[in-house]
Amino acid sequence: MNIVNREKFKGIFVAMYSCYDQNGEVSYERVKKLARYYADSGVKGLYVGGSSGEGMLQTNEERKLVLDAVMEEVGKELTIIAHVGSPSTKHSVELAKHAELAGADAISAVPAIYYRLSPASVKQHWQSMIDSTDLPFIIYHIPQTTGFHLSPELLKEMAAQEKVIGVKISSESTYELQQFKAIGGEDFLVFNGPDEQYIAGRMIGADGGIGGTYGVMPELFLKIEQCFQEGNIEEARHWQYKVNDIISELLSYPSLYGACKAILKLRQIDCGEPRLPLLPIRKSDEASIERLNQKILDYISEAKSVRVR
Repeated sequence: MNIVNREKFKGIFVAMYSCYDQNGEVSYERVKKLARYYADSGVKGLYVGGSSGEGMLQTNEERKLVLDAVMEEVGKELTIIAHVGSPSTKHSVELAKHAELAGADAISAVPAIYYRLSPASVKQHWQSMIDSTDLPFIIYHIPQTTGFHLSPELLKEMAAQEKVIGVKISSESTYELQQFKAIGGEDFLVFNGPDEQYIAGRMIGADGGIGGTYGVMPELFLKIEQCFQEGNIEEARHWQYKVNDIISELLSYPSLYGACKAILKLRQIDCGEPRLPLLPIRKSDEASIERLNQKILDYISEAKSVRVR
């Protein structure tokens, strides 16, 4: 493995949605259009095939197709992290090898889901992916959905490997985020997962963030990051409050991803509906989705033109 340029992994990464056609099949062209939209917004990179990307609801061939479309459209412009986690180690390794061939910058994975596995099982699951390519590996820690809580002991073992460059931490504890950063060391990358606490994560030690709600408002997360880098924490907090206002509304719909895709459709970016069992918005939600979209656009316009003092 070549020496990893960790700077390319610091900043705002959109956890990209998947795009389907009218028949619910992965749409190569729609994926490319969405990837272009994010590249034009100014984000550092994309996290492809994770929770927001509905990777666990797709076949390996579909996941490969999504990544191929992303790489074709923006692979030379953005840092691309391919989530390759799957319940099966065999399928995860297959996706890891494809990600390397496709030109992704790194791979990432959750623990194997459904079975309640021991730390030794999870370590072997991850190790199989790590050993299958020359790409850097980023652990994805999201215990509220996987049922597996990454212990400090296992993290220390994993982080000792040259290929393991960081962790995406989506648990809600900023204390745990700080502890993971301390265990990994100064060069170990930590990505803030909970979108509603981005500024808190950055202040406690995160190097950047990966999030699903970034997908409908990347400009607002870029604004928070800009304020943080300038040392204007009061203003960063102001924009975090705006973001959290939007997140609260997004969470009121049948599914977060259904709401986000409906918003993008209003912007002429049709990602199709989320794959069941994730629910689309209801007909009765359409008017409120239009109002929410306009609220987001107004906040983005404000962020681009007004500096809070």
